[in-house]
Order: sequence, then structure tokens, then C-alpha cells
Amino acid sequence: MGHASGIETAILRADVSDVELIYDKIARRIMPFLVLLFVVAWLDRINVGFARLQMAADLGFSDAAYGFGAGIFYLGYLLFEIPSNLVLERIGARKTFARITILWGLTSMTTLLVKTAGWFYFLRFLLGAFEAGLLPGAVLYLTYWFPTRRRARMTGLFVAAIPIAGVLGGPLSGLIMRTMGGRLGLANWQWLFLLEGIPSVMLGLTTFVILADRPSQASWLTEVERRDVLADLEADNRVVGPRQHVFMRALANPLVWLLTIIQFCLTSAIPTVGFWGPTIIHGLGVQDEVTIGLLFAVQNIIAVICLIVVSRHSDRTLERRYHAALPCLACAIGLASIGFFSNHPLIAFAALVLATLGPVTASASFWQFPSMLLAGPAAAGGIALINSIGSFSGWVAPFAIGWLRDRTGTTSAGLYVVSGLELIAAVLILRYMPRQRRRMPSLSVEAREGAR
Repeated sequence: MGHASGIETAILRADVSDVELIYDKIARRIMPFLVLLFVVAWLDRINVGFARLQMAADLGFSDAAYGFGAGIFYLGYLLFEIPSNLVLERIGARKTFARITILWGLTSMTTLLVKTAGWFYFLRFLLGAFEAGLLPGAVLYLTYWFPTRRRARMTGLFVAAIPIAGVLGGPLSGLIMRTMGGRLGLANWQWLFLLEGIPSVMLGLTTFVILADRPSQASWLTEVERRDVLADLEADNRVVGPRQHVFMRALANPLVWLLTIIQFCLTSAIPTVGFWGPTIIHGLGVQDEVTIGLLFAVQNIIAVICLIVVSRHSDRTLERRYHAALPCLACAIGLASIGFFSNHPLIAFAALVLATLGPVTASASFWQFPSMLLAGPAAAGGIALINSIGSFSGWVAPFAIGWLRDRTGTTSAGLYVVSGLELIAAVLILRYMPRQRRRMPSLSVEAREGAR
């Protein structure tokens, strides 16, 4: 009897291993492309931080005007993100991601024609409107393909595109800024927008070849693989428990609105570091654009490593609250320390590293909370709502820093404000967010046996 039980256990473990191998196959297919999409999106979003080093002087922009233009991107996000995600739920991810990627690439390239602050504001707004839906669309898309036990890792890989864009974009942007100025009559910042917008258009055209909307439509999975994945995902959904499926009813849930507040506070540091990071490094005494780009890359390499480690641990333990809150706390300490130790470059740069890794590391676990509450159309609209309103801090924070910099001559006051927002995010997560329900590994096998 004991021998038979041991054989059954071995078979169950083998079956679990089989379905995990299928998820590995799915991840190898879709995750590199999703990460690449977000890398070029983030690069087109934050290259204005490097462009500022010369663009503001050429066009006569004040720090407040630059901060307003850099941040108005998020107004477009706010207005168009929910419609974009609801459309994704209806027409699929391939069409949605292709439309998003091509249009934002063309808009980024057009920014080289900017002559006035008004046109700068308009094109930054359009960039946000066209890119709206990519992050919440990807978060929703991953729920179609991966169970809870894998989702933080996959979300973490996707969000890793933010620091990866810094790793690749820092040196690349610095090199373009130093070497391309004056060629064909274009300033270095004009070349920056042109050269970094082209890959987005090219990627958008390949979306239909790489992605499938759902596992049931993936021609690169066998029939057995599709059946096993769908059965496992169905079992995972049952374990999560009852969730709201109607978007309008989800709006009555106080936790959904609390998530928007947390996202507002949590996200505020990401554009702060992205838009003002090169300026902060420059203020530490670094003059060469390429060196600034390399240092910007270093802080983002460390952020990628931390993000991968923390998201894997979050999935392994199925603990989300501390994995989201503690990085926010680390970011708050880092931002405050940049201003406090502004006369000590090494300490200030170490604090900048801490500020960079905090919010992106927190995001992988944070984005698991909406799927505990919402499903279907409610998840599509709810995730977009949380990200669109929450990410509006991407406008508020850079503008506030620019406004305070105009009046104080330093970025320290603005960094203290954003530090306070990160601290609020940490407190709200620990106080109000639900705990992840634990799942028995054998459920996926039971679901598959039932399906057969």
C-alpha cells in the first residue's frame, strides 16, 4: 500500500513538472517580446530626460515648463487607458499592442520637430494617449497565460523593462547626445527622438507574428499542452475564490480605489528617477554625457537584479504585502537621502540606486492585488483604472520637482515630497491589502485529470 502511494506521489509530481514545463515554453515565447515592447516604450517615454540636457537651453524652456511637458504624458494615460484595456478584452492583445506600439513610435519621432512649449506639451500628451493600455494590457494579458503561482515572476520580468530601458537607454542616449549633434542640421536631442522612435514602429509590425491572444489560439502549443494549461488556469481561478466580473460594480469596491491611491504614491518615484535622474547625476559633479549614461545604467542593472530576486521569492512564498511595501520604504529612504547627502556624491548616488530599485521591485507584487479582487471585464477596466489614475503621479511628481527646483535651485525639496508619497504607499499596503490565498500544487493535476 505504501509502495503504491509512493508511485502515485511520483506520478503527481511528474504531472506537475509537465505543466510547469509548458509554462516555461510559454514564457520563452511571449515574455522576451513583451519585455522588448515595454523597453522601447519606456525608452521613448524617458529619453526626454536626456534630451533636457540640451533641449531646454535650445528652446528656452524653464524647469517648470520641462517638468510640465514631461509629465503631461500621464494625462493622455489617464484619459485613454481604460478604453484601451476594455477594447483589448474584446479584440485581443495582438491588435491592441500593434496599434499602441506603432502610434507611440511615430509620435516620439515627431518630437524632433518641436519648436515651442505648446507643441512639446501636445506631443507628450499624444505619446501618453497612444501608449495608454500597454502596462495594464500586459498585466491583464499575463492572467490569460499564467497561474497565480507564476504571475509575480512574469509581471516582474515585464516591469524589469523599466530598469532595462535605463541600462540600455542610458549609454545609448548619452552616446547620441554626445556624437550626433549637428549632423544633417539636427541637434543632438532631435536625433535622440528620431533614432529611439524607429524601433517601436518596427516592433509593432511584428506583433501579429509573435503573440497569440490566448492559450487556446496558440498554434505553437500542442493540443495536449493547450488542454493542460487551460485546465490548470481554471483550477487556479477556482482557488482564488469569488471575484467581481462586472466593471461598473467593481467601481463600488473601496479597495479598488485604495489601489489607485497606492499606485499613485508608488509610481511617483519611477518617472521622478527617469526624468530627473540624469540631472541628479549631473548635479553630483558628473559633466560628460556618456558617463552620466553609464552611471544611469549601473543603477538600473542593480534594480533588475533586485526585481527578479524579490518577485521570485514573492511567488515562492505567495506573500505579496511585504514584498510590495518594503521596497517602497527603501525608495522613500533613498529619495530623502539624495537631498540630505547632496554634498556627498558617493552616498547620494547609492541613495539614487535605492530610489531606482524600490518602486519597480514593488510593482511585481503590487499588481497581484487586483487579480485577487477582479476578473473578466472588471479586471480589464479595473486594472486600467488603477494604473491610469494611479500613474497620474507621473505628471504631478516631475512637475512638482521642476516647480520647486525653479524656486529653490535644487531638486531636494521635490525629492522629499516624493519620498513622503512612497512612505504612504508602504503604510497603505501593509494596513489594507489582502493576503494571498495559498494553493495546493496538486490542484492543477486534479483539474487536468478531470478534463481528461
